[in-house]
Amino acid sequence: MIRRALALGLVACVSAIAFAADQPPAPQFHTSDRCVACHNGLLTASGDDVSIGFDWRASMMGNSSRDPYWQASVRRETIDHQESSAAIEDECSVCHMPITRYNAKLRGERGRVFAHLPFAADEKEGRDAADGVSCAVCHQISTDRLGTRESFNGGFVVQPPTHDARPEYGPFEPEPGHRRIMLTSTEGYRPTQATHIRDSELCATCHTLLTQALGPDGKVVGSLPEQVPYQEWLHSSYKDSQSCQACHMPEVAEPAPITRVFGRPRDGMRRHSFVAANFFMQRMLNRYRDALDVAALPKELADGADYTIAYLQSRAATLRVDNVTVAGDRLRAEVVVENLGGHKLPTAYPARRAWLHLLIRDATGVVVFESGALNADGSVKGNDNDADPTKFEPHYTEINAPDQVQIYESILGDANNAVTTGLLQATHYLKDNRLLPRGFDKHTADADVAVRGGALDDPDFVDATDRVRYAVPLHGTTGPFTVSAELLYQPIGYRWANNLKKYDAPEPHRFTSYYDAMSAATATPLARATASTR
Repeated sequence: MIRRALALGLVACVSAIAFAADQPPAPQFHTSDRCVACHNGLLTASGDDVSIGFDWRASMMGNSSRDPYWQASVRRETIDHQESSAAIEDECSVCHMPITRYNAKLRGERGRVFAHLPFAADEKEGRDAADGVSCAVCHQISTDRLGTRESFNGGFVVQPPTHDARPEYGPFEPEPGHRRIMLTSTEGYRPTQATHIRDSELCATCHTLLTQALGPDGKVVGSLPEQVPYQEWLHSSYKDSQSCQACHMPEVAEPAPITRVFGRPRDGMRRHSFVAANFFMQRMLNRYRDALDVAALPKELADGADYTIAYLQSRAATLRVDNVTVAGDRLRAEVVVENLGGHKLPTAYPARRAWLHLLIRDATGVVVFESGALNADGSVKGNDNDADPTKFEPHYTEINAPDQVQIYESILGDANNAVTTGLLQATHYLKDNRLLPRGFDKHTADADVAVRGGALDDPDFVDATDRVRYAVPLHGTTGPFTVSAELLYQPIGYRWANNLKKYDAPEPHRFTSYYDAMSAATATPLARATASTR
């Protein structure tokens, strides 16, 4: 079926050459189905499938509007701030339903979210909404305002057509024949070489979110740097060596064609998998694919989730256990975790967290101490925030008891200094001890990316690493002892999911039921290490 669809798409793409070039300007955005006919079926000489469309549709970019957690979270905010619901939907559709929102703005209207759900496949707006962050969105973003504060929160600029054609930016110089094919097959999109398509500033337009907190009357009471991986990257040493695309769009190891139609192999092609961190949502989309109107095939999403985990386990962090000693009835050890990425770990959406799970076993293999165990419901044993939504776990320099857990996370506070998971209630961070990227000086960091809480004064929390000491009782057991540590990661923490349960609306009900059904699979290890006493 796939091969037949590709063949039909190829015929459609080639036959479009016969169309007249002087067509009226194309719509502001085409959906991805107009692109994949020519940009799927891409094979390297060794037989690797590097199809742009197949990679994209299994990514979170391709599923940004289908994401049930996003839908539930938007509904929560509109219930909490009913007087601002229209503005909230408009703001939240900027980067999750960009085609419909951009077109609404052209009509002088606000963007909508729930009016497009469920997606109506027989209506253009329904198809536009379902397409998420589509090909024609990113590839039409111009250089205007990139890297400035005005470009953030989805403030990208798409220029009007010139000479009856819309520029569609890419990293390669198009051949004249390909330019003609694309102009006719898309009815007015002109492939145009542009280096900014590989600049981090392009990604920053939607991955920098500066949120305004709202009071009960809808008035702004504060602001929050909700997601700022670009600013974290700017304060690191990676800004001079690796862009966002260099990591999240892995380069194909051999020459590869970028188009199925007369495409010649090119060096430097990058995968459109947009590999990142949300393996859990890829699996949720796959499991509930019918209810969520998912277009990607089951194997594509399964492979995408596995690829995400493999990427995280090879590129996110390292771990080691140092200086394991026993004195009297107490074992001492140090766990050193290092962030390998170009921004904080974890970064972006504040529902994400990583934590240290440590086990000590005696000579018979019996566990004599454990900190950071993952419970079956997705909560972390000993974590104050999972047990009580009004509290949170502090940052530790030394751990002495099983109910103490080193959790790398951001905890939001509202205008009354209370813990919250409401993005539009949050005015600041009560805690931010997410692991720093290499070259990040926590003492000179801007307020938007600052370390908050006990980690700021921890001399062992610095420049990509954290060293945590453990000094725990052995209760008379005998060694040699084995110390096992792992860094676990959750894209959506237990508290963030469970705080949605009180909202009486379809989207929160649906997401929390999915989360509960899959809670055993919410986390994955990023790194492991073991050491023993003699």
